[in-house]
Amino acid sequence: MHTVETVLLVLMLGALTGIVARYIRAVPLPLIQIGLGAAISWPQEGLHIAFDPELFLLLFIPPLLFADGWRIPKREFFALYKPILKLALGLVLFTVIGLGYLIHWMIPEMPLTVAFALAAVVSPTDAVAVSAITRNLGMPSQTMHVLEGESLLNDASGLVALKFAVAATLTGLFSWTEVAKDFMWMALGGLGMGALIGWGFAVARDHVTRRLGDVAATQMVLLLVLLPFAAYIVGEQIGVSGILAAVAAGITTNFADLNRSRFVAERMQTEGTWTMVEAAFNGAIFLLLGLQLPSIIGMTLHEAGHRWWLLASYAAAISLALLLLRWIWLTVGVQSSLWRAHREGKMVERPSRLLTLATTLAGIRGAVTLAGALSVPLLLNNGAPFPGRDLLIFLATGTILFTLLIGSIGLPLVLQRMPPSGEPASAKEERDARLAACKAAIASMVLDKQQAESADSQWLAQYQESAGLLTQEYRRRIDLLDDARPAATPEAQAETPEVVRQRRQRYVVELELRLKALHVERDTLYAERQAQRINDESLRSLVAELDSAEVALRKRLALARRQVDAATRAAVQSSDRDLPR
Repeated sequence: MHTVETVLLVLMLGALTGIVARYIRAVPLPLIQIGLGAAISWPQEGLHIAFDPELFLLLFIPPLLFADGWRIPKREFFALYKPILKLALGLVLFTVIGLGYLIHWMIPEMPLTVAFALAAVVSPTDAVAVSAITRNLGMPSQTMHVLEGESLLNDASGLVALKFAVAATLTGLFSWTEVAKDFMWMALGGLGMGALIGWGFAVARDHVTRRLGDVAATQMVLLLVLLPFAAYIVGEQIGVSGILAAVAAGITTNFADLNRSRFVAERMQTEGTWTMVEAAFNGAIFLLLGLQLPSIIGMTLHEAGHRWWLLASYAAAISLALLLLRWIWLTVGVQSSLWRAHREGKMVERPSRLLTLATTLAGIRGAVTLAGALSVPLLLNNGAPFPGRDLLIFLATGTILFTLLIGSIGLPLVLQRMPPSGEPASAKEERDARLAACKAAIASMVLDKQQAESADSQWLAQYQESAGLLTQEYRRRIDLLDDARPAATPEAQAETPEVVRQRRQRYVVELELRLKALHVERDTLYAERQAQRINDESLRSLVAELDSAEVALRKRLALARRQVDAATRAAVQSSDRDLPR
């Protein structure tokens, strides 16, 4: 099969599995995609793709990490930097050393440096798989931010550790001083180079759009999509971490976007484009992983013969040891930082054993682990085969599958046992921001005395009539927002859980009615176009307005429904407590 046909097939299957996952909610999307990839490549005549690790790292990892750096809430990322760094750097070092010695003890024929290389390969986590598994299970939001921040940074630290372990195997030389010096150069250099490229793009974009406005929105979005590749390539060319360069470019670009509130078309195109890129690339990554499984497993088991069960037990033991080391590090090394962040109000959720267990099970391995394993060279400097390379690849692949299965089964069970976290802090902040925006809009419509006296009387009457109608609409929105807010009066504080549930349910009904009205408006516009009373351009413009309104309304409705669910659980618990025993 030609390369172009293969790419198109992988993208199509990624889209189809995304649709199938909506119907099979019990099975996480990554497992469906891995299983499908393995199924279509398992037969002798199946689809087989040569996996180039360097090409894989260039094509798939930079845009996904750039998008993560661009989307991750920067306030939470910097507020929780201590636990994030302890997981992204400290846990990687702890894993490489602890797991490396364990693997060498368990498999004596594997040299210690190769065991360290395997430990480095399996140290990066995959936040994409975690978010896919916990999408509707209620993983606490700030814990998810910590996991995303860890995944952003530990890809680089794990691959850097792999580089030094492979170099030690090739040369037989190892120096902690050289490792520390090279790591600092690669990490800080990658972050600095990525920030510089992101800042340079932001300056150039501002210079162009000041002259052209939103006319060049499409071209700017295309350049933004190419930016992570540029950051990665430049970083790798100068010998720093291209992965961290892509992350830093994404974070810097997001900061620059804070000053671009007026560029609506560019912002909407950017959001839609990145959503599509992330969905396509995430699907392609797990499908490619599945496509490699049969050949990796078949080759290793063919060499092992009747010892296949021993290799499978090695993979299981490494996976369990990996999670155990993660649990130990979370309990001993990170717990104090989480408690401090909770006391300072930076982290709403209270650290607990169940939260620690959920964070441990969220240590799922994914695409970067496979790419790192396959990037191990075939030969040593003297031309001899790299010791234990096939076994390393097999065990890394087995670790990916075991951690995915353990996370898919264990995470839902743990999260269901955790107490309801209540309304997220971000929901209250969003409501306060909406209130502030509505009140500011009302205040902006009030004319001062000088403006009123100098205005034409006819214009002034028209202005006051329009301002009155618009003010009424804003006040209705304020009433809706206040209805969703828990009241602060002593009487309201004494509301029973059932009264709170009913009040929030009324808010949901109101939002559902507004959403239904939007749908009727849109259907009417399409009917007008079909009757030739408006043209296509008018239809697109009018529908775009309704689409934007619906996106905002659906977000409010989803949040309101979560609040109703939480209030319903609280009402049920309250009624259970009131029952005579």
